[in-house]
Amino acid sequence: MDVHRVYNTNQMDYDINHANSKHDKMLPCNEDRVDSGLESLKEEEYNSIVKHMESMNMETRTANDIDDEPWKKEVTEDGDTFLHLAIIHEATEETIQMINQSRGDPFLNIQNNQRQTALHLAVIMEQPQVVERLLKAGCDPRLVDDSGNTALHIACKSGSLSSFGVLTQVCPTYLPFILTTPNYSGLNCLHLACIHSFLSLVESLLSLGADIDAQEQCNGRTALHLAVDLQNLELVRLLVAKGADVNSLTYGGYSPYHLTYGRQNTEIQLQLYVLTSQDLRDLPESESEDSDWEVQSEDDQMYDDIRVVGHK
Repeated sequence: MDVHRVYNTNQMDYDINHANSKHDKMLPCNEDRVDSGLESLKEEEYNSIVKHMESMNMETRTANDIDDEPWKKEVTEDGDTFLHLAIIHEATEETIQMINQSRGDPFLNIQNNQRQTALHLAVIMEQPQVVERLLKAGCDPRLVDDSGNTALHIACKSGSLSSFGVLTQVCPTYLPFILTTPNYSGLNCLHLACIHSFLSLVESLLSLGADIDAQEQCNGRTALHLAVDLQNLELVRLLVAKGADVNSLTYGGYSPYHLTYGRQNTEIQLQLYVLTSQDLRDLPESESEDSDWEVQSEDDQMYDDIRVVGHK
């Protein structure tokens, strides 16, 4: 059978190999997963579901009949409803039928075992027309999956311009909340767009009101810090041009310029040197803490620098 699955190969949203351990103590963060967990779905079960969906003739049924439909009640052992499965298997006609007959129904917001709603899966599967129909039918864009990602977080991570456009245009009321919400790795939508180098999304997010100087919650890096860590000159230039604070400090007291030490891109270093306050050009004296950091236990390394919503 043709089962569509989307994997993320245990690679962190923010690659710690890009971060110089001299500059900040990296807190291990949970990786996002965007697969739908359908491995246990047997072929005969899948064929049965497809046959059931193909036999649906909901236009001739009353509202009470529709509420009693088994496709609203049945779920797989992975927690997927028929709507989840229809989206995953690109059964567009059946997907639209179910959405049309579920307007304002909590059924639209059912989350599978990975806490993915139909909206999450529609973004993952690059189905912007389904994203739009789900939103207009009442699917809540604020719901997060088991990695703390809203559908917009996923669009920013995957670079899905079409889904991004629909999500930001159809649900503007919820947008300020979503833009400021970090996932469980401490990253908001702007951070994810920066990390994955989607400059057009970065520009769009900033125009929509995203805070350019918001800090990710593992180490307090702003978008500009992340751009320097990733040695992305074009992104650094964009953020500086958009007014990013070059003197912002991480939780460890490091400015974006500090993160250029030991890095190969001298153009980034020169650009930030001119803009950075003179008292923030030399590395902090706390650099001497490196020796203490190296002898700490594994548990100490994991919990030494934890902050919750920016507070220790």
